[in-house]
Amino acid sequence: MEPKKDASLRSDAQRNRERILAVALTELTRCADAPLSGIARKACVGQGTFYRHFPTREALVLEVYRHEMRQVADSAAELLATHGPDRALREWMDRLARFAMTKAGLADAIRQATCHPDGPDRPAHTPVTEAAELLLRAGEKAGTVHPGVTADDFFLAIAGLWQLAAQDTPHSDWQPRAARLLDLVMDGLRAGDAGAER
Repeated sequence: MEPKKDASLRSDAQRNRERILAVALTELTRCADAPLSGIARKACVGQGTFYRHFPTREALVLEVYRHEMRQVADSAAELLATHGPDRALREWMDRLARFAMTKAGLADAIRQATCHPDGPDRPAHTPVTEAAELLLRAGEKAGTVHPGVTADDFFLAIAGLWQLAAQDTPHSDWQPRAARLLDLVMDGLRAGDAGAER
């Protein structure tokens, strides 16, 4: 019976962690200086539980960012499992736009967390880059994306997302502008009309 108890404790700890991250994303996007005590309270966890998961503000901020990045990256394979490559890529681009807005909202908090010379580095974008490559290669194999388009090409093409994120706030009506930009990029990526799914 002891292993079941351990598994239950791990499950509770994971739920607490996920709840803290969800609340922290909302609160830190709203205000980079949001008090940790307020985040713990809104996540319905005690101070001890909170600090066991995230001993410093820096640890929390960077884990929120990494968590969001992983969610976006992991969704690429999920979308490919349920959609054609063309549709999967376009829907993933929408998720990437939401991630760009999250990053913009967290920008001050990330800057504060990484501004010290001996502080932590910003997380690398490797998972998101790998997800883009996965989708582009699937599209190329299906004949819906121009051959040879790299993840670097892709991110250069959608660089306007980050300018859009800098201009707007996560609470503004940025979605229509992002959708227009991403539709234009998607039209440029498509290999003719073959397999295009609108």
